[in-house]
Amino acid sequence: MNYKGLEDYQLVSGLKLGSTAAFEEIYSKYWFKIYRIAFNQTGNREEAEELVQEVFLSIWNRREICSIQNLDLYLVISIKNKIYDFIRSKISFRKYQEYVILKEIDFHFHTEEIVNYNDLKDAVEKVLAQLPEKSNHIFKKSRFENMNTKEIAIQMNLSEKAVEYHITKSLKFLKENLKDYSLLN
Repeated sequence: MNYKGLEDYQLVSGLKLGSTAAFEEIYSKYWFKIYRIAFNQTGNREEAEELVQEVFLSIWNRREICSIQNLDLYLVISIKNKIYDFIRSKISFRKYQEYVILKEIDFHFHTEEIVNYNDLKDAVEKVLAQLPEKSNHIFKKSRFENMNTKEIAIQMNLSEKAVEYHITKSLKFLKENLKDYSLLN
């Protein structure tokens, strides 16, 4: 059956029956729209494409049990959920990396290493002072005041994505400038 130009409800019916032609028409009709949404949120072409592929793979795998009333809305909500999961996983991964670093510091923190700790603390403070003022401020709120991204964004009148950018940039800067300290490598 030719699915070109059919209404969404007809495409969904064909999809439920396992029609690859219906799926291909849905894909070609909506791919760019949901890709744009993903790209606007991630800012990365490869990540956006991967998220879009995950949405379409999920639709195909769940085609027989999926109850789709409004295909356009369903796809938009699906991609937004994938984006939120993706961002959440990035945040969790970053926090995990910080946890590992802190555990490494705890593990190596013996009395004979107190001097090294103080040296590291001084080095961290010097490196933080080299950051742009806004990045420094956001990083300190995040790490030293234990504020979450949303709280910082609201307080500083920024988007959460901008706050995440500053934190990530600060972490990279710290890692690059503290590479002489073996516990951060």
